Amino acid sequence: MEDFPQRKLLSALSHGAIFFSSTIVSIGIPIAILLISNDPIVKDNARESLNFHINLYIYGIIFGLLVLVGIGIVLLAGLWVVSIIMPIIAIAQILGDRNLSYRYPLIFRLI
Repeated sequence: MEDFPQRKLLSALSHGAIFFSSTIVSIGIPIAILLISNDPIVKDNARESLNFHINLYIYGIIFGLLVLVGIGIVLLAGLWVVSIIMPIIAIAQILGDRNLSYRYPLIFRLI
Protein backbone atom coordinates (compact mmCIF):
# COMPACT_ATOMS: atom_id res chain seq x y z
CA MET A 1 0.00 0.00 0.00
CA GLU A 2 1.36 3.41 -0.99
CA ASP A 3 1.80 6.18 1.53
CA PHE A 4 0.32 9.10 -0.42
CA PRO A 5 1.57 11.98 1.81
CA GLN A 6 5.06 10.49 1.60
CA ARG A 7 4.67 10.18 -2.19
CA LYS A 8 3.81 13.88 -2.48
CA LEU A 9 6.60 14.91 -0.13
CA LEU A 10 9.36 12.88 -1.79
CA SER A 11 8.24 13.83 -5.30
CA ALA A 12 8.09 17.53 -4.42
CA LEU A 13 11.43 17.29 -2.61
CA SER A 14 13.12 15.79 -5.64
CA HIS A 15 11.86 18.58 -7.91
CA GLY A 16 12.54 21.28 -5.34
CA ALA A 17 16.10 20.14 -4.64
CA ILE A 18 17.41 22.81 -6.99
CA PHE A 19 16.28 25.46 -4.52
CA PHE A 20 18.51 24.05 -1.76
CA SER A 21 21.72 24.44 -3.67
CA SER A 22 22.99 24.84 -7.20
CA THR A 23 25.88 22.51 -6.51
CA ILE A 24 26.06 18.75 -6.35
CA VAL A 25 23.52 18.69 -3.49
CA SER A 26 20.73 19.42 -5.98
CA ILE A 27 21.65 16.22 -7.83
CA GLY A 28 22.33 14.20 -4.68
CA ILE A 29 18.81 14.58 -3.27
CA PRO A 30 17.01 13.05 -6.30
CA ILE A 31 19.63 10.28 -6.46
CA ALA A 32 19.05 9.45 -2.78
CA ILE A 33 15.28 9.48 -3.27
CA LEU A 34 15.66 7.28 -6.35
CA LEU A 35 17.67 4.75 -4.34
CA ILE A 36 15.59 4.64 -1.16
CA SER A 37 12.06 4.75 -2.55
CA ASN A 38 10.09 1.73 -3.75
CA ASP A 39 7.20 3.78 -5.12
CA PRO A 40 7.23 3.89 -8.96
CA ILE A 41 5.71 7.40 -9.08
CA VAL A 42 8.37 8.77 -6.72
CA LYS A 43 11.11 7.03 -8.72
CA ASP A 44 9.78 8.53 -11.97
CA ASN A 45 9.67 12.01 -10.45
CA ALA A 46 13.18 11.65 -9.01
CA ARG A 47 14.50 10.41 -12.36
CA GLU A 48 12.84 13.31 -14.21
CA SER A 49 14.18 15.82 -11.69
CA LEU A 50 17.66 14.37 -12.07
CA ASN A 51 17.42 14.66 -15.85
CA PHE A 52 16.30 18.29 -15.51
CA HIS A 53 19.22 19.14 -13.22
CA ILE A 54 21.74 17.47 -15.53
CA ASN A 55 20.26 19.33 -18.51
CA LEU A 56 20.59 22.62 -16.64
CA TYR A 57 24.28 21.96 -15.96
CA ILE A 58 24.93 21.02 -19.59
CA TYR A 59 23.11 24.10 -20.90
CA GLY A 60 24.89 26.25 -18.31
CA ILE A 61 28.29 25.10 -19.54
CA ILE A 62 27.35 25.66 -23.18
CA PHE A 63 25.82 29.07 -22.51
CA GLY A 64 28.81 29.98 -20.34
CA LEU A 65 31.09 29.30 -23.28
CA LEU A 66 28.84 31.43 -25.47
CA VAL A 67 29.51 34.40 -23.18
CA LEU A 68 32.73 34.78 -25.14
CA VAL A 69 30.65 35.31 -28.28
CA GLY A 70 28.39 37.83 -26.60
CA ILE A 71 25.00 36.12 -26.53
CA GLY A 72 25.70 33.90 -23.56
CA ILE A 73 24.63 36.39 -20.91
CA VAL A 74 21.09 36.57 -22.28
CA LEU A 75 20.93 32.79 -22.57
CA LEU A 76 22.26 32.33 -19.02
CA ALA A 77 19.63 34.76 -17.72
CA GLY A 78 16.93 32.79 -19.53
CA LEU A 79 18.30 29.54 -18.14
CA TRP A 80 18.19 30.99 -14.63
CA VAL A 81 14.53 31.95 -15.08
CA VAL A 82 13.70 28.48 -16.41
CA SER A 83 15.53 26.86 -13.48
CA ILE A 84 13.22 28.70 -11.09
CA ILE A 85 9.88 28.52 -12.90
CA MET A 86 9.90 24.93 -14.13
CA PRO A 87 10.46 23.26 -10.71
CA ILE A 88 7.71 25.44 -9.22
CA ILE A 89 5.33 24.25 -11.94
CA ALA A 90 6.41 20.65 -11.32
CA ILE A 91 5.85 20.94 -7.55
CA ALA A 92 2.42 22.53 -8.06
CA GLN A 93 1.40 19.76 -10.46
CA ILE A 94 2.60 17.03 -8.11
CA LEU A 95 0.91 18.50 -5.06
CA GLY A 96 -2.30 18.74 -7.06
CA ASP A 97 -2.24 15.13 -8.28
CA ARG A 98 -0.37 12.56 -6.20
CA ASN A 99 -0.44 9.99 -9.01
CA LEU A 100 1.29 12.27 -11.50
CA SER A 101 4.75 11.65 -12.86
CA TYR A 102 5.68 15.13 -14.01
CA ARG A 103 7.62 15.42 -17.29
CA TYR A 104 9.67 18.53 -18.03
CA PRO A 105 9.27 19.75 -21.61
CA LEU A 106 12.21 20.08 -23.99
CA ILE A 107 14.85 18.19 -22.02
CA PHE A 108 17.00 15.23 -22.92
CA ARG A 109 16.21 12.20 -20.79
CA LEU A 110 19.62 10.73 -20.05
CA ILE A 111 18.60 8.55 -17.11
